[in-house]
Amino acid sequence: MDLYDYAGVIHLHSAYSFDGRTSVDEIVRAADETGTDFLMITDHFTLEARKKGQEGWHDGVLLVVGQEISPRFNHYLAFGVDEEIILDESDEHASPQEYIDKVRQHGGIGFIAHPDHEGTKLFHVKQFPWKDWSVSGYTGMGVWDFMTDWQSTLQSLPRALAGYLCPAYVLRGPREITLKRWDRLNQQGKVVGIGELDNHDTPYTIGKMTIGIFPFRRVLRLVRTHILLDSPLSGQAGDDMNRLLHALAHGRTYIAMEHFRNAKGFSFMVADADRDFTMGDELVLQGEGLLQVTVPHAGRIHIIRNGHCCAQRVGTEMRYAIKKKGVYRVEVYATVWGHYRPWIFSNPVYVI
Repeated sequence: MDLYDYAGVIHLHSAYSFDGRTSVDEIVRAADETGTDFLMITDHFTLEARKKGQEGWHDGVLLVVGQEISPRFNHYLAFGVDEEIILDESDEHASPQEYIDKVRQHGGIGFIAHPDHEGTKLFHVKQFPWKDWSVSGYTGMGVWDFMTDWQSTLQSLPRALAGYLCPAYVLRGPREITLKRWDRLNQQGKVVGIGELDNHDTPYTIGKMTIGIFPFRRVLRLVRTHILLDSPLSGQAGDDMNRLLHALAHGRTYIAMEHFRNAKGFSFMVADADRDFTMGDELVLQGEGLLQVTVPHAGRIHIIRNGHCCAQRVGTEMRYAIKKKGVYRVEVYATVWGHYRPWIFSNPVYVI
């Protein structure tokens, strides 16, 4: 199965958000400089970038305009909708099921954002977790959020300074509570996992000096989402955006932290006697299947079935015989300065 791999960033904020300050044009330039194929921007309660005609191709970068529905809790990323969904950002009792349903009614897809965000007391950042897990109808959820991960390391001023100067070195990967919930939900029905950046380039003043946390050029290689397509993007913006969103909703995607290693070339397939299946696909097991993983650089490869590691090895390839039904996904950890660091987290293949 030949697939075309596009690396992009989901969940970021421009100057159209009340807490952002970087223009869309500047973010797009940063994407071009960092080899980012697409951006899925999510300003709070607004589609202003689309209204201003900025959605579409910018040379080699495809900009998709979505929105973050962000009351006090239960933030939701919506794509493929033409209507702005506006709520009171301080409302602690807004019904997430209502706006999940509204996104679906308008033909869109949606993702639960930073579900286990805790903020940081040291810098007075509020927590913005997802609280209502009784909901249904959402497309997926954030599995690895850069801001959630990075802010969790801010336990002291020296560590905060180190984390600001070298954010890639302090990232711990998806939170265990998030992965466990995602695995559990996927055993009940498909829940597509995405990576989130949630960067605002927030200004922070120290004495008379103001710095941005973080300029986009510094972080666009951190938590990325790769989307796999059957054929290359055509250069026709409308068609290309629809194809990306369709593949994303199907789960033909994986998450990668690419500050140290580029992940393009990663492949996760399950084969039976007749055909190959990849992330997001459903396979009816008859007899035995063969799971195959390939990575572009050597790493520690983990095969996860129903939330538990069933096999692992170090290298660039791994094969594993599937004899049991289950939800299978892959984690890969790369060696950086003698330590294994989180690198790739795939969406599952569903073996039924």
